[in-house]
Amino acid sequence: MRTTSAAVPTVAVVGRPNVGKSTLVNRILGRREAVVEDQPGVTRDRVAYDGEWSGHAFTLLDTGGWDPQGEGLGGAISDIAASAAAAADVVILVVDATRGATEIDAEVSRLLQRSGARVVLAANKVDNSRAESDAAALWSLGLGEPHPVSALHGRGSGDLLDAVVAALPESVPAADDDAPRRVAIVGRPNVGKSSLLNRLAGEQLALVDPAAGTTRDPVDSLIQIDSTTWQFVDTAGLRRKVRQASGTEYFASLRTASALAAAEVALVVLDASQPIVEQDVRVVEAVLEAGRAMVLVANKWDLMDDERRGLLAREWERDLSRVSWAPRVNISAASGRGVGRLAPAMQSALEQWDRRIPTAELNDFVGSVVAATPPPVRGGRQPKIRYVTQPGTAPPRFVIFASRPLEAAYRRFLERRLREQFGFAGTPIDLSVRTRRADRT
Repeated sequence: MRTTSAAVPTVAVVGRPNVGKSTLVNRILGRREAVVEDQPGVTRDRVAYDGEWSGHAFTLLDTGGWDPQGEGLGGAISDIAASAAAAADVVILVVDATRGATEIDAEVSRLLQRSGARVVLAANKVDNSRAESDAAALWSLGLGEPHPVSALHGRGSGDLLDAVVAALPESVPAADDDAPRRVAIVGRPNVGKSSLLNRLAGEQLALVDPAAGTTRDPVDSLIQIDSTTWQFVDTAGLRRKVRQASGTEYFASLRTASALAAAEVALVVLDASQPIVEQDVRVVEAVLEAGRAMVLVANKWDLMDDERRGLLAREWERDLSRVSWAPRVNISAASGRGVGRLAPAMQSALEQWDRRIPTAELNDFVGSVVAATPPPVRGGRQPKIRYVTQPGTAPPRFVIFASRPLEAAYRRFLERRLREQFGFAGTPIDLSVRTRRADRT
């Protein structure tokens, strides 16, 4: 059952490396949450926090330095920042006013303008009135009024947040029991995503061509299967890294990431007739990062022979063991074979995605597991698990309150036991640990 409360809008803080993004995040939150050091590259992943201003709640995303021309690790960090900007309702672009607009700032500005994002320009490091002329020079970026702010000292932060709140959409679509569930069809290029969409719709909604990369824009389609209406989004093939795309392909990759962020369940399409490759694994990881329910779709099953089936079974076990909980449906989008099994698989995955376990039942079960298999000793002392709660769903999120941190292997063990007891087929599980010092005796 989905909740009927309004969805919380998202605000992404982006900018080139070392302009003070994490410091600004801490200033907005009113507490020190984001790690800050006087060197670029400290923030790498996209990190979400709960923010609020003037009665408006929002999710605040802190990101790593965005350099569209970055390579290696820097390129990977830039990909995450770009994806966060694509998925956000409002983007705060942070620029170091004392240095002026650099070429990287200008390129990021152009990317944001082309994407149609709502952007608030933060001219950071304006620590006094004499430096406000530096902020005025940033009109040249073409993003409207620069808002002078000192993230370190708090100067101008209120005015900046007023601008952010004004830019938020008037209403964010709320989850509704009568609204169609949103399905993203994702996969690397040329695995048959558009063919599958057309098969489900019974007509040609998306262009199909043997050449990879035919689909550039996500295609939204309301499709009724039996008596249920679904909202499908066919997307461009997810590349290994966003930065490997250029021009229209670059924006197609960002829009695909945004479509995945807006979806509830993802159909991950793989070409069963070909070996599983790194791009396939990265698509799966993108769905996991987004926290979406998942159904694995082995397409082109009609092209399989007995030898290939044996090889595929070993590839699934070796390369996709991390999502062994995801249901798999073997289909042929070309002939329609097996396509009828997709809707029940999606519905089942979503039911598990929305599932909540009663607190008493959850603690009774975890208590019995811990009694039979206690956590391993750390630093000469054994962690004590005091309490377990499930604060949220979509996906199911569990918090373990313990006296000391738990080993990663033991957390994976607890996740496996939760799945064995309660199912959760088709959904990731978010399992975190909060520690308290054991009472001293």
